[in-house]
Amino acid sequence: MIILFSPSETKTINSTYKFIDEKSFIFPEMFTKRKKVLEIYQNFIKNADLNQKIKLFGIKDKKLLKELKNINIFDDLTEKAILRYSGVGYKYLKYRTLHQDAKHFIDNHLLIFSNLFGVIQAKDKIPFYKLKQGEKIEDFCFEKYYKNEFSNILDNYLKDKLIVDLRASFYEKQYKPKKEYITFKFLKNKKVVSHWAKAYRGIVARKIAINKVKDEEDLMNINFKTLKIIDIKQIKNKKEYLFEIIDK
Repeated sequence: MIILFSPSETKTINSTYKFIDEKSFIFPEMFTKRKKVLEIYQNFIKNADLNQKIKLFGIKDKKLLKELKNINIFDDLTEKAILRYSGVGYKYLKYRTLHQDAKHFIDNHLLIFSNLFGVIQAKDKIPFYKLKQGEKIEDFCFEKYYKNEFSNILDNYLKDKLIVDLRASFYEKQYKPKKEYITFKFLKNKKVVSHWAKAYRGIVARKIAINKVKDEEDLMNINFKTLKIIDIKQIKNKKEYLFEIIDK
C-alpha cells in the first residue's frame, strides 16, 4: 500500500547528506525532468529582485530572505524529506519516535508531493528550500509540469497497490489516481475540520505505519481511539471515509 501526503511550508534547516543527484529520488530515470524545474528555480533565485522573491517564497522576513538568497539547490547538503518537513502533519506523524520497522514502512510507503521536487519518497534526500504553494515563475506552473511529466509513471507504480490519499486537495493538481483510492475526511460536531485535518492526517499515517497496513481490511481494523468512522461514500473511483473526532 502507498500513502499520498502533502509537503509543509515549514522545514528544518538541518542537513545530513551530500548534495542531490539522480539517486536522491524515487524514479531516478526521471531525474532530468526534475533537474529542469530546479534549474528554473535556481536561476530565478539568482536573478530576481526582492519583491519577486518575496512573492515566490511567500515570506517577508528579511533575515530568512537573506539566507534564501544563498540557496544553491544543486550544491547544498540534504536531509531525508520526512525529516526536512516540519509542519503540523509531520509533528503528529512523529517519525523520530517510531520503531525502526515503522520508520522503514514510512520511508518506503509514503509519497510526498513537493511543490518544487514533484513526487518523492519519504526517504528521498532534499535540500532546504522555500516555494509558496501555487506560485509560478513567469508562465511556468510547477504542479502542471509535474502532472504532465509524472502521471504515467505514477499510474504504473500504483496500479497494484492500495492507495490512501491523505493530501490536501490542492495536490490533486499535481496527480490524481486513475484507479480506486481511499481518502479521509474529519468532522467535529458534524462540521468538516480544516486546520486540524493536517494533524489527523499525520495521526492516520502514523497508525498505518505502526500497523504495517497491507490492504483495506487491515486499514479498517485500526483503532484510531480519537476517531470514529461514521460513513463511507463512493464518489467515482474515490472511496471517502468520514470520521467523527471524539473527545478522549
